[in-house]
Amino acid sequence: MEWYLKAIRQYGDFSTRARRKEYWNFFIFNLLFGLAALLLDNALGLNYQGAEYGPIYIVYSFGMLIPGIAVVVRRLHDTGRSGWMLLIALIPFIGAIWLLVLLATDSQPQENKYGPNPKEIDLQS
Repeated sequence: MEWYLKAIRQYGDFSTRARRKEYWNFFIFNLLFGLAALLLDNALGLNYQGAEYGPIYIVYSFGMLIPGIAVVVRRLHDTGRSGWMLLIALIPFIGAIWLLVLLATDSQPQENKYGPNPKEIDLQS
């Protein structure tokens, strides 16, 4: 949960690096909280007619949009790539697979143009 909160606290940081652990923990908790918002909308009868979602899910999704993009950009920076590589996901099928590979790739062990390796920083703390 601490990695999820770290990603939210750094919602406007598009210039540093994020470890795999930070990204994937954010991804899992975001998925779980989104699912909880969907279930809450349905349990309270707030879902829109003909849709599975309602206002709680929409507010949560919009609230997590910028932090989600920011953590993906920082994760790409950690692998030594530009945050603009996120746009590769727009290529049907192949783009999403390639982005998944990039997000699962290990960090560059040394400092890169986006900053020091976050693994080394966490070890020093």
